[in-house]
Amino acid sequence: MKISVMVNGMPGKMAQIVAEVCSKRELNVIPFSLTGETLAEFNGYALLGVEERENKIGQILKEHPNLIAVDYTHPSAVNGNAEFYVKHKIPFVMGTTGGDREALIDLVKNAIHPCVIAPNMAKQIVALQAMLEWTAKNFPKVFGGYDLKVVESHQKTKADTSGTAKALVSSFLEMGANGVEPIIEMVREENAQISKMAVPPEHLGGHAFHTYSLDSKDKSVHFEFRHNVCGREIYAEGTADAVEFLAKKIEAGQNKFYDMIDVLKG
Repeated sequence: MKISVMVNGMPGKMAQIVAEVCSKRELNVIPFSLTGETLAEFNGYALLGVEERENKIGQILKEHPNLIAVDYTHPSAVNGNAEFYVKHKIPFVMGTTGGDREALIDLVKNAIHPCVIAPNMAKQIVALQAMLEWTAKNFPKVFGGYDLKVVESHQKTKADTSGTAKALVSSFLEMGANGVEPIIEMVREENAQISKMAVPPEHLGGHAFHTYSLDSKDKSVHFEFRHNVCGREIYAEGTADAVEFLAKKIEAGQNKFYDMIDVLKG
């Protein structure tokens, strides 16, 4: 099956690099992108706003029947975009974080809609997440009595709290850790990113630095988990993997909701 990909979220940096990676893999990246911007065109892509996309999507799907959408838009657009994909029967990979995640999952499950949804598309970080989920299920309360503190730094344009941080916090809480309010500290100010998080200045515009700290009550024992990413390519490669995985599942008639754990297993 020849895969066509519509990367939504142009002219955002993440959408741009995903389009580049998909093109390198010889996927057919079509020259249309859903956007919240007022621009009509960007680097050869026709940008479709909320009203215009309804007028254009029929012709796009006619010309590209095996279309898979990739979503790297804005947290405020997550649920509306998902409803659009379901309405027009467009399989999708949701890389955008935020929105009402419970409503999002309910929507695709009830519609039996083929998609991949994950708070993080980086395979190695997803594997770490899976290990912590396994630990939480098999060793509940192992961090009982420990205080949890999380600090995450992303480029200042990221509007919401890291979905990955939220997922890992959930696992640590299942292990019995106590959340110290605020459990997740967002760092978006660039001077603090350099001084506090040690983000290289050249990567202030695109990075993800996370530190998870667990301390015993008397502070005599300290555990620290950290994953630092400079740039965006790790997420783009994982996203392209998710597109190819979803295409194979659709071809096999296995139309349902998947996450990045499924992609890793596949």
